[in-house]
Amino acid sequence: MPCVACVRVRYVRRLRIAIAFGAVPALLLALAPAAMADDGVGLAGRVTDKQITLFCFGVIAFFPLLVITLSIIQGKLDARKDRRRYDLERLS
Repeated sequence: MPCVACVRVRYVRRLRIAIAFGAVPALLLALAPAAMADDGVGLAGRVTDKQITLFCFGVIAFFPLLVITLSIIQGKLDARKDRRRYDLERLS
């Protein structure tokens, strides 16, 4: 039977996580009007359509590159795992 203090710690930990997950969206919603208050001018200053288009093309190019890179890494790790498995079977 678990001790009462252990159960209380688990409950408090879950409560803290729930409060944190609830506080972050509330904070973002509270700060959103202040972020747009300066006539829509953000950190990059006035943004043209060309800049937005190039940024979006960059985002579009990023994800295929990410998938290709992670697939190459996974393939190398699988090959390493297979070599190790083969060596273990061969030597035992």
